[in-house]
Amino acid sequence: MKSNEGTLDRALRVIAGLALIGLTLSGNIGAWGWIGIVPLLTGALGICPLYSILGLNTCPMKK
Repeated sequence: MKSNEGTLDRALRVIAGLALIGLTLSGNIGAWGWIGIVPLLTGALGICPLYSILGLNTCPMKK
């Protein structure tokens, strides 16, 4: 699969994922914070399945 996330998009996803997981581990939010695993993984891999379905691409690479 080709990357469909740009650098800024990936960085924001990783930060948001880590923030949600951190808040869950500290007890500030409930178990729903484990959903932070999704943006963390998509940001780390650079591939978002939803972007593929919707035909979006924030990656600056040529198509």
